[in-house]
Amino acid sequence: MSKSALEVLESDEQVEKRAQWEAFEFTVLGDGDVEVLNGSHEDADDHTYTVHVEGSVPSDCTCPAWEYQPGACKHMVAVAIREPVLEAANRELPVRADGGTVTLESFTTEDTDEDVCWCDDHSMPCFDCYNDGRRDLPGEGE
Repeated sequence: MSKSALEVLESDEQVEKRAQWEAFEFTVLGDGDVEVLNGSHEDADDHTYTVHVEGSVPSDCTCPAWEYQPGACKHMVAVAIREPVLEAANRELPVRADGGTVTLESFTTEDTDEDVCWCDDHSMPCFDCYNDGRRDLPGEGE
């Protein structure tokens, strides 16, 4: 049985939570590159980096954290936990979550069905689900 991309990456719990929580937008650039924009920041354009994917695993990132800190950065983990984005980065022709083909356009959580989100399978809600009131943080609302 092969390991998932997240299992291959070395990341700590804080990085994994931030990768789930923050409002990332993804654009598949081709040749294994994914542009990751962090919409959680007021000036999101200053927080846009490129994650390179090799062999179905994010291998590096252009952000300062990847360069100066040990382990995978939140951008690499964010790509790894979003299977449609990871799969699209590995194909010459990107594939939508529903199996249809697309042009090299942005992948965002806004493109998904409102009742279903990738974060439903995780203990931590994504930024959009929390912000929209669809899911609470663990321990909230009890």
